[in-house]
Amino acid sequence: MGNNIHAHVPYGRLAEHLKYAIANRINPEVFFPAEALDSLVMAELAPLAAAIHDAGLVTTIHAPFLDLNPGAVDPTIRAASRRRIMQVMEAAELLKPLVIVVHPGYDDLHYGDNRPVWLRNSIEFWQEFVPPARQLGTVLAVENIFEKEPSTLKALLEAIDDPCFRHCFDVGHWNMFTTVTLDHWFSELGGYVVESHIHDNHGQCDEHLPVGEGAINFEQFFPMLTNYAPEAVWTIEAHNTEHLQRALKNIQTYIS
Repeated sequence: MGNNIHAHVPYGRLAEHLKYAIANRINPEVFFPAEALDSLVMAELAPLAAAIHDAGLVTTIHAPFLDLNPGAVDPTIRAASRRRIMQVMEAAELLKPLVIVVHPGYDDLHYGDNRPVWLRNSIEFWQEFVPPARQLGTVLAVENIFEKEPSTLKALLEAIDDPCFRHCFDVGHWNMFTTVTLDHWFSELGGYVVESHIHDNHGQCDEHLPVGEGAINFEQFFPMLTNYAPEAVWTIEAHNTEHLQRALKNIQTYIS
């Protein structure tokens, strides 16, 4: 695992968890919800970013996602989504993340026959942000959420076709919504994976359990992730420190 292990932390709690992260050599994936971005003071973020970098840690960022949709049919929703990503890019100037995780905003139930419109809008949206991502030295990684199979994300990734726009594979979301096997997903998108969100569930809701405490077959997952994406960031999406510690311990049983 080395320096590839990250852990999810909301920006509002970054300061209180920073000492623990540095002591345990855990790289933070900083989540910026909308309210954090609207109250963000760069002079307050700067010393936190400096402490992370001075400790030899690296960061990733999770962009806001609730109510946002880069491919929305409604241009007002796209405009709001654009504003949020622009705010994230400003924070990235200080945090210097390896990856910025973004949500696609697509699901079959809502879009149906409007899939081509959503895809066209998404391509146009993300093409705007690829050059600034390249300038920052980061990668935008679109995460699977409600996707039952990988074709829509694959179409988006192929259309943009840039090393600064890649895929974050969330194994928990896959387990909840998939209609295809892990083998199938990785055969289609494995080459695009630059980060993976790692947590467990029983397939019914997004429980964010520690690895090995739900129904996901991690004996299959970890070798596949390592094979297709050996340089990918591994992000533990735990919702408290106890779950994070259990996840880190449990992972060892699968990779030793």
